[in-house]
Amino acid sequence: MFVAMSGGVDSSVAAALLAQQGYRVTGIMMRLWAESGADGLAENRCCSDGAVLDARRVCVALGIPFQVVDLSQAFKSHVVDYFCDSYASGRTPNPCLACNLYIKFGALLQMARQQGADYLATGHYARVRLRHGQHQLLRGADPSKDQSYVLYMLGQPELKHLLFPVGQLTKPQVRALAEDAGLPTATRAESQDACFIGWGDYRAFLGRRLPETLRPGPVIDERGRTIGRHRGVAFFTVGQREGLGVAAEHPLYVLRIDARRSELVVGPKTALLQRELVANHVRFVSGTPPESPLSVSVKIRYKAADAPATLLPLSGQRARLVFCEPQAAITPGQGVVLYQGEQVLGGGIIATPEPSEVSDAA
Repeated sequence: MFVAMSGGVDSSVAAALLAQQGYRVTGIMMRLWAESGADGLAENRCCSDGAVLDARRVCVALGIPFQVVDLSQAFKSHVVDYFCDSYASGRTPNPCLACNLYIKFGALLQMARQQGADYLATGHYARVRLRHGQHQLLRGADPSKDQSYVLYMLGQPELKHLLFPVGQLTKPQVRALAEDAGLPTATRAESQDACFIGWGDYRAFLGRRLPETLRPGPVIDERGRTIGRHRGVAFFTVGQREGLGVAAEHPLYVLRIDARRSELVVGPKTALLQRELVANHVRFVSGTPPESPLSVSVKIRYKAADAPATLLPLSGQRARLVFCEPQAAITPGQGVVLYQGEQVLGGGIIATPEPSEVSDAA
């Protein structure tokens, strides 16, 4: 049994619970790629020297082995390059989705299995249930911490080898367990930023790696008229109002981003509403898409409320979603996750709509 350690309280308690249950536990931590910071040192926040030390101290306290594995090149290829390429194409990516797909539940799970582990456990707030011979992915018991959104890509081959020990708990319960066990990570704060950016925000990072994403360009209204200039497409995402630098009678919002032309299309808030979207790279937890339209609830971003919709499977790992009520700021590059009640059905990546689809949805 391997537990993916981060030096945080959630993975620490996951390891402690499994050790208490009698599993032979080994803590394993990923060494990931990081940009050099302003001081010239490269340190990924998910595996900083301090985080590695904390994870090692937890394993010592629990009396379990600990090891660090280098997945930096795979992370650079599948996460960092994907992140940059998405922004360069006018999309707004969620790098955690790529990391979970290719690194944590791809390369790391494969490595754990090759070393003889039956299971890989993590500190995610989600649950797995075996029902009628199928592994189901469920929301975490604590709605405020549920992380099932970032796990939608997990299928049967992965879920049968995964455990989420804290998925039944709330965050306060996890911290209380860590304090009771005397774990050194009991009060460690959480990190929400992109872990691989060395200094500054993501826009500065993109400017250093892909200067063309910071190239100025025209701001265009819905009629195709140029009404201003922007600083670079990387500064903007669909639904954004701030920073446009355009004087108008009514507030304007980013409706679309054309990275190839370095153009921002802006309009009123009502123009952000869309009744449907198309998703690419769609995966279903069961491994099989539904054969007919299906009523689902949908999250179009991590913190979004569920929205009822009809799922229409398309060919080539694609799907169309038609919402009961129009949704605001559907953002290409973000994950769209499908639920029925507490069960995750699957998900995909929101595609950039064709011009005809935009006009039809407006």
